[in-house]
Amino acid sequence: MIKNPEELEYHLQYKFKNTKLLEQALTHGSCTGKISENYERLEFLGDRVLGLCVATMLYQTFSNEPEGSLSQRHTLLVCKETVAEVSRNLKIDEFVHIANEDIRENDNVLCDVGEAVIGAIYLDGGYEQAWTYVKRNWEDLLHKSITPPKDSKTLLQEVSHIKGLGVPSYEVVSREGSEHDPLYHIAVNLKGVSPEVGQGRNKKLAEQDAAHKMLLKIRELPTNVK
Repeated sequence: MIKNPEELEYHLQYKFKNTKLLEQALTHGSCTGKISENYERLEFLGDRVLGLCVATMLYQTFSNEPEGSLSQRHTLLVCKETVAEVSRNLKIDEFVHIANEDIRENDNVLCDVGEAVIGAIYLDGGYEQAWTYVKRNWEDLLHKSITPPKDSKTLLQEVSHIKGLGVPSYEVVSREGSEHDPLYHIAVNLKGVSPEVGQGRNKKLAEQDAAHKMLLKIRELPTNVK
């Protein structure tokens, strides 16, 4: 059972009619072997609801931007780091049922739980309630950057050129999960630098994750590496 569900609902600014949905959204797979009791299915649903809400917000807010710029913004707003940040801001991390306390602050876990909460709100109150929740918690993030951000792959290509590391290449290392919920592992390669492997629910997200990791690795290297 959730300890002090009213406290979490206060942070979420949403009152559940069916608190079992909230409890399921907060339960990590390490605590139960029953798929109907952990957050994985709600996370699957919430991920799609979040994506639609954020896409709608971007479409309405940046009416003069092309699809490419909107896609870059969308990628950053629904990435695991952003969703995990929102989860921490709402104190969701303090209420997660988890067997291993060491992973309570893990971005992957907090992202999944954050999306599961959105899925639970959607099932409990419908799209309008989910929309209100996402809009309230993502609107400020939407306006953090006036200009569209460069995605990690584009930025890596520019930085690697400046540093003389050649053109990045990407290759699929492995794929796991079901047909409907896959997880890709993709490596990015640069001349003279050990590969970095990213992961994501599709190839595009996995490549972006790999590029981000490679950017962190090469940012301190001198320019024009031979």
